[in-house]
Amino acid sequence: MEYSKLISVTGLGGLFELLTSKADGAIVRSLDDKSTKFVSSRQHSFSHLESIEVYTIRENVNLVDVFNAMEASTEALPSEKDAAAIKAYFGKVYPDLDFDRVYASDMKKMVKWFAILKKNDVEIKLREFEAEDETTEEETAPVEATAPEAEKEKPAKKAAKKKEAVAEDAAAAEEAPKKKATPKKKKTEE
Repeated sequence: MEYSKLISVTGLGGLFELLTSKADGAIVRSLDDKSTKFVSSRQHSFSHLESIEVYTIRENVNLVDVFNAMEASTEALPSEKDAAAIKAYFGKVYPDLDFDRVYASDMKKMVKWFAILKKNDVEIKLREFEAEDETTEEETAPVEATAPEAEKEKPAKKAAKKKEAVAEDAAAAEEAPKKKATPKKKKTEE
């Protein structure tokens, strides 16, 4: 199971693996009880764990950074029900956390989610995107520079063709002989 496929669903406790997404929701599998179900996007919001950031006294950090600090710590995980113990735990494990903006409920979620990830042996790391080396960037730079110009030409060509077609239709209409309307004969009653 990959960390990048894990989501949180509003209104539902725990974490879920995103199996497939649909236009009106998603099919997810719970990490707690392994049940699979459809979750409607009309009633719930989805948050990928990779996209969640945490407030710190400096710059915001990704949730992975907090989880890695929790994993590296020798402190035992506090009970999810004791808010004071959780705050003290994060004070030791991740002291840069902005305790004015990170609520106790958020810290409880982080402890709960971390326990779920450890229980399911999920490797906590962000997806790595392939970085292009400098030679590839230099080779593709001219192509990228000309691509927008080609895109600009396409609408101009389409507009010119459309104007030509309208002009041709107008010229054809002028050349066609005009028919005179013939008056209708009145019916006479006898």
